[in-house]
Amino acid sequence: MACRVTVLGSCGAWPEPGRACSGFLVERDGFRLVIDLGYGTLSRLLALLGSASADGLDAIVITHHHPDHMVDLHGLFRARWYSRRAGPPIPLFAPEEVLAHLAAVDDDPLENIEQAFPWHPLTGHHYEIGPFRLAGFALPHYVPNAGVRLSTDGSVIAYTGDTGADPALVDLARDADLFIADCTDRQQQNDAVGPSDGRDLNLTAVQAAQAAAAAGARRLLLTHFWPGNDRERARAEAAEHYAGEILLADEGLQLAVGR
Repeated sequence: MACRVTVLGSCGAWPEPGRACSGFLVERDGFRLVIDLGYGTLSRLLALLGSASADGLDAIVITHHHPDHMVDLHGLFRARWYSRRAGPPIPLFAPEEVLAHLAAVDDDPLENIEQAFPWHPLTGHHYEIGPFRLAGFALPHYVPNAGVRLSTDGSVIAYTGDTGADPALVDLARDADLFIADCTDRQQQNDAVGPSDGRDLNLTAVQAAQAAAAAGARRLLLTHFWPGNDRERARAEAAEHYAGEILLADEGLQLAVGR
């Protein structure tokens, strides 16, 4: 059976009206794993699960601690802590900094968080979880960020989180059936305030496409669009550097991946 990927949110920084920030639900053989939970993703996840308490969710993967990738994790913690405290814990795979930022949202003791979400380091580690083999790749961003590679016997899904251009992207996405890539494209917004230190550690559509081509990825899903960006322009620019199918992340989009 193929994997199914559902886009929970597609925006970077903050959500456009009617949209949400980064988040994806991945399903295979009844196993459900969520990758990132940015602004506005939790209610969409709970609707897909059919549970206000996130019953049926088997694992959580968070790439880094920026709020557009993890802030709704706190809502998920509340759902489990207040309504399913005696229920099965949901393992959390994430950089360690995610735990500290999660605890700081509401002064929650770390032991409570780890009771609900037993923590496992992500970057540089490999795990067998349900039907998936999970690997975390260190990628350059303004804070520690882990690219995510999920493999089964019939499919490979790779996701950058947020990252600047880096040779490790090729290893992350090598021969992937679906490569989900940061496509912030800040240059589309002339008045967008850039990073205070002058570094540019988010991919453009062109850089995402170049990494996909070098890795031999079969499909490219662009995501993490800066609010107000022209998404079709991003697809057109990516198509100049990558010959495969290019998809645009859109809330509710569902994709079958592999076999």
